[in-house]
Amino acid sequence: MSLVLLSLATLCWGAVSTEPTIQCGSEPGPSPEWMVQHTLTPGDLRDLRVESVRSRVVMEDYSILMNVSWVLRADASIRLLKATKICVTGKSNLQSYSCVRCNYTEAFQTQTRPSGGRWTFSYVGFPVELNTVYFVGAHNIPNANMNEDSPSMSVNFTSPGCLDHMMKYKKKCVEAGSLWDPNVTACKKNKTAVEVNFTTSSLGNKYMALIRNHIVIGFSTVLEPQNNPQTRTSVVIPVTGESEGAVVQLTPYFRTCGNDCIRRKGTVVLCPQPSVSFSLDGRRSVLGGWLPLLFPALLGATAVLMAGIYLLWRHKRIKKASVPTATLLPPIKVLVVYPPEICFHHTVCYFTEFLQNHCRSEVILEDWQKKKIAEMGPVQWLTTQKKAVDKVIFLLSNDVNTMCDGTCDKSEGGRSPHENSQGLFPLAFNLFCSDLRSQTSLCKYMVVYFRETDTKEEYSALSVCPKYCLMKDAPAFCTELLRAEQHVSAGKRLTARSLQATQETCGALKPSCSSTLQGESISGF
Repeated sequence: MSLVLLSLATLCWGAVSTEPTIQCGSEPGPSPEWMVQHTLTPGDLRDLRVESVRSRVVMEDYSILMNVSWVLRADASIRLLKATKICVTGKSNLQSYSCVRCNYTEAFQTQTRPSGGRWTFSYVGFPVELNTVYFVGAHNIPNANMNEDSPSMSVNFTSPGCLDHMMKYKKKCVEAGSLWDPNVTACKKNKTAVEVNFTTSSLGNKYMALIRNHIVIGFSTVLEPQNNPQTRTSVVIPVTGESEGAVVQLTPYFRTCGNDCIRRKGTVVLCPQPSVSFSLDGRRSVLGGWLPLLFPALLGATAVLMAGIYLLWRHKRIKKASVPTATLLPPIKVLVVYPPEICFHHTVCYFTEFLQNHCRSEVILEDWQKKKIAEMGPVQWLTTQKKAVDKVIFLLSNDVNTMCDGTCDKSEGGRSPHENSQGLFPLAFNLFCSDLRSQTSLCKYMVVYFRETDTKEEYSALSVCPKYCLMKDAPAFCTELLRAEQHVSAGKRLTARSLQATQETCGALKPSCSSTLQGESISGF
């Protein structure tokens, strides 16, 4: 029993859920319901719209049809609705009239669709002709009783001409030239002539080009051979007024449309100026006259060019052989440390000047970097400088009992020369002692003094370093400095030629070095 009830419920639900559709057919006369008296009738439509659509009827032509859509009003009278009738009246050269009745396949049970939207239907079928005004009216069936107001809705629809993007595919429009693109161009050749160019059509061979600037200022008829369609043609038209900016109207005369073919337009612009050119015969004659003179001149210019290249090559070769080239390397970084008993003004400063002027050295002294030493601390500063420089020079005093003269004793700021040193010499000596086992680090150290003497006992470990008496060993001292590994040149050493040139330079500078240092009061030694 339950299974039977379930089947009946399913059938009832399927019947309820079926939505009404329409079945349309022609009905030119009045509807049968109009002859019957009705107690209740449905209301009018809510909305009515019309648009044209394209439908291919045959392969060679397109048919433009009218798409009529309408929306039902959502009220209780929709339950009485059986059909909707649509009538179309067309007014052009010939008047037309036709009606279509669209019956609803099911009775309406609800005022709106189950999905919530309004009931909307459409019909496509009324043919659309060119440039025609249509009066479209629609009313619901059963309609109102006789002598009662009959609710209906109507709209007007005007179809476009052959230039419309949809109507141009109609057979009549194609035969009138709707798909023909002449690409009309026109330019002003001079004050009295305009040149018009366009592409012909296979539909005909007769055209008329007319130029209008408020009034007609020129025209011409063009006849093309029948066997030469779709080619570019040109015609020069005499004009009687200003033609720049005028409108060119091209009228074709095709056999399918006669005098009612689609006309095309263009605008007159200035013609581009032709470039100056000589005829082929003129160019040949000019070339033939100049050729006998051009060939000897070309040979002479080539000979002069070759001679110049040879002399330039020889000059560079001689110059390269006579003047040896030497690469200028970056300056050598040198850290000079000295014991506190050395006079800074008379000894350290003059030695620094000698390194800078004659040995291409960049000198680092503690007295010049007091601010950095205070910021970093003596040990950290000394360790950093030792890693960065190429050489560390211990500048030793000759005699511990030698006292500075009055000028050195009172240096700038009234400080004693013993106050110049901040104890960096012992720190540097301790750093040197820590490097005794490293041959690579030990190569950085040098000892310099100005008179031969024994190293102080407390610094006897410095005896393993190269020692130079500057007045006697100046060339060797400069050469040793220049052998130092260059931090800027990424570890590249000087060539043998560069070292030899440096030795000769330092040897020549020996008198100058001696005079520079001995000409002053070097009482610090």
